[in-house]
Parts: sequence; C-alpha cells; structure tokens
Amino acid sequence: MRSRDLTFHHPVAFWLGCAMVIAGVLAHLPMLAMAAPMHFRLAGMPMDNLMLAGMALVPLGVLLAGYGLMPRLQQMRRTLHPDREPLPFHAADHVPLNREHWKLVAVLTIALAVDVMKPATIGFVMPGLSAEYGISGATAGWLALSALTGTVVGSIVWGRLGDLFGRRATILLSALMFMGTAICGAMPSFGWNLVMCFMMGAAAGGMLPITFTLMAETIPTRHRGWLLVALGGVGTSAGYLLASGAAALFEPAWSWRSLWLLNLPTGALIILLNRYIPESPRFLALAGLEDQARAVLQRFSGGVAPVASAPACDAAHAPSHAPARTSMRQLLRGRHAAISWGLMVCAVAWGLANFGFLLWLPANLVALGIDAQASAALLARSAIIALPGIGVVVWAYQRWSSIRSLVLFIALTALSLLFFFAIALVDLRSTALTTAGTVALLLCISGVVATLIPYAAEIYPVHLRSTGAGLIAGGSKFGGILGALIGVAGLFEHFMLSALLLALPMVLAGWMLARSGIETRGHGLEAIQQALSE
Repeated sequence: MRSRDLTFHHPVAFWLGCAMVIAGVLAHLPMLAMAAPMHFRLAGMPMDNLMLAGMALVPLGVLLAGYGLMPRLQQMRRTLHPDREPLPFHAADHVPLNREHWKLVAVLTIALAVDVMKPATIGFVMPGLSAEYGISGATAGWLALSALTGTVVGSIVWGRLGDLFGRRATILLSALMFMGTAICGAMPSFGWNLVMCFMMGAAAGGMLPITFTLMAETIPTRHRGWLLVALGGVGTSAGYLLASGAAALFEPAWSWRSLWLLNLPTGALIILLNRYIPESPRFLALAGLEDQARAVLQRFSGGVAPVASAPACDAAHAPSHAPARTSMRQLLRGRHAAISWGLMVCAVAWGLANFGFLLWLPANLVALGIDAQASAALLARSAIIALPGIGVVVWAYQRWSSIRSLVLFIALTALSLLFFFAIALVDLRSTALTTAGTVALLLCISGVVATLIPYAAEIYPVHLRSTGAGLIAGGSKFGGILGALIGVAGLFEHFMLSALLLALPMVLAGWMLARSGIETRGHGLEAIQQALSE
C-alpha cells in the first residue's frame, strides 16, 4: 500500500484545494505584470477585482485541502486492541538503511531547506521593500518580528496538529501554506506584507519540528542520531544558500517581490514529492490503524515484515488524543517536566544568543576597534572555519552521547560568551583572539541547535512527540523575539554586560539538563520511554 493511501481521507478535496491555492496566487500576477515597466513597483496601487478574488481563493483552498488531509476521525478515536500482536518496532529499528529510508531523508532535507529558506529570505527582501514603501529600516524590522512571531505560534500549533492528525498531513498542509503566502509578492501595502509574513512564519515554524519527528519515528535506532543532526545541519545550510542564491539570481531583474513569489514553486515541490513521505508507523499505531502501520513497517524493512521481539510500543499505553491543554500539562508538569523545562531554557537562551548577540556582533566588533569591512571579513572567515564543525557535532551525538553532547555545546557556548566578556574587560583588541572567539561561538551555537531539536524529537512519547518538539522549537524562536526587543532597547550595545547576561541562562540550561536528561543514543524510542517511567 502506498503512503499516500494512508493519509488522504478525501483526495479530491485535497487536490481541489491545491488547485484553488495555485489559482489564487496566479490571479495576482496580471497586476504585477502591468507594473513591469516600473520595475514591479505596486506600492499605493489599489487591488483589482481579480486580485481580491485570488486573496479569497487562497484561504478557502487551504481549508479545503486541510479537510482532505484530515484522517478518518472514527478510526482516530480507536485505541490499540490489547489482544492483538504487538507491532514489531523493536525489530524494525534494527534493519539496515535501505532505499526507502534514503528517499525519505532526501525529501525531508528538501522540505527543511525550503522551510529555512523562507525566513532567511527576509534579510534580502528588506532593503528593496523599504525603498519601495518609503519606510525606515526600523519600520521594516517589523517584518522580521512578524515572521518570528509566526514561527513561535506555528511551532506550537502545528506541533500539536502533528500529534492530532499526523506528521505527513501537517507537513503537506505547511507546504500548501507556503504556496499561498506567495501572494505576498504582489501586495501593494506594507501592512499586507506583515500579515503574509506572519502566515509564512507560521508555516515555517510548523515544518521544522514535524520533519524531525517523522525522521525520528522512521529511521532505525543505529542511524537515528547522526541522521537527525545531519538533517538539521545540511538542511539549514542549504536553506541559507537557496535564499542568498535566489536573491542574487532573481532580485536584480525581478525586484524583491520575486523572492516571495518563489514560495509557490518551492511549496509545490514538497506537495509533488508527497508519495515519498510516509505517515509515521508509530502515529498510525497510536491512531488504531495497525494494518497501515504494519504496511509502512514492511515498506521500510526491505519488503520483509520484521518479527516482533519486544513489547508493544509506548503508543499502546498512551492516551489516544488528549486535549491540547492536557498535553501541555503533561509536558510541563508530568514526568517529562524537568527535561521540558531544561530544553525550554536552553531554547530561549539559544534564541537570545543567535538572534541577539550574534546580530549585534558586527557592530560590537567595530566598537572593539575593528573597522566595518574587516569585521565583515572576519565573520565570513569565522563562519567558513566553523562550518566543518558540524561533523564534530554529528560524531559526538552519534558515537559519544546525545545528552552529554547537548550539555557540552551549551557549556561551550556559555564559555564563548564569557570569552568575549573577558576580551572587553581587559581591552584585548587582538584580531587573532577575536577570530578565535567568533569561531568558537559560531561552532558552539550551531552545535546547540543541531542537537537540541533532534533530542526533543527523541525524548517524548509518540502522543506528545510532535507537540514537545514544536514547543522547544517555538521556545528558540521566542528567544529570537526577546533578542530583537532587547536589541531595540539597546542592551546589546553594552558588549560586556550582554555577553555576561546571556551566558547565565546557558549555564542554567546546562545544569538543568545535566541533572534531568537521559541518554538516547543507541536506544529505541520505546526503550527511552520505559527508562523515563522507571
């Protein structure tokens, strides 16, 4: 049975919804084409009737496609039958990687790259957008704030939807929203750009935790850790490269609006690749769809159904569909509370460091006596030197320890921040020292985020896994919002103070996770839950 048969309840509704979204986006192009002689400037122009009709088609198409993706609700209310043979997750976790696994890895890497590309595009859009609408850079900064707010909301909401309606359905609906937000490229007012940017952020925030969740629940135990970390590293790097490449290729001739219009083909690419995205067998088992779960397990076992050799999955002992409030209470007050709070503190601290301290680092390097051009060159050189460090992160997570690797990179990030504090304190304006500190900070911050979400995708039970990963991903974006607001308040202009204050929550997160975190390397997802319950 093909994977697409396991998720689409009403395939006609889904594909009709996709067609409506595409038609809604295309309805904006005639007005944009009319503005071609003015280099596609639409600021202040009234919307025509075709454009208004297109704006109505997009949300209606998303709703219709969402209905088509919804699972069979009567079956979703079922629980696993206790008298049925346990599903062979343990045996399936020990099969070698095969073509089906690698196809899934390739498609999810594309999905994650497209996901990262969307918010990364904002930096390339803002100069042209500011010039067309005649707004200041500070006002244009609301675009980034709107997108970050959307990612926080999207991570939490879409994470919960992934546990309610399935990982695959949520990925496809997120891609459909990407397609719909392409109309941002034809908006004649800055206000509409803010709305669309929020929606784009919501779709992007939801894609990230779901891809990691699906990967964790499908890849064999022996390869799960390194592939999760590599997925984050490769997908993120590819996303930034796609954003910068698209800006260089399309923006000069087609204006900044072309970068938003790319949401249509990139989102459609994920939709077209849907046949290579299976539903998680663990989610299907949780939903009571045991026959479909066995079919997916057989597909990823090389066509030979593995023989069960371990007890039933944790889904058999989990509530089928707890309310969202109950799920959040389980994460923050139940047996996972200590780990959840440690991961949340880490996520917020990472967001503060990445979207706050790093963004202000070029200006602060100038304050340390390094001229602006040399500062940019130093950062670029540091980023190139730190890039191979992702291999170190993958090795540590896979070969050494998952939780110790996370704690180690948290601690090293705190030390890197304190290193900058010491440089400013004793006034060591050395290019060599500054380069060393920047390389260390970039590597360690990359190490934290590369291990944080994979660990969150492994540590939670199947009925909370997507919700938990979404909560932690949302925390990292919330830290980014705090970083942006603190930057506006001027704290990051005080180099020593900001470095010291950001090191403190990193130290706190490392201490919390060192106490409450458990090892996931080499352990099946069901074994991890059994260890947590002891």
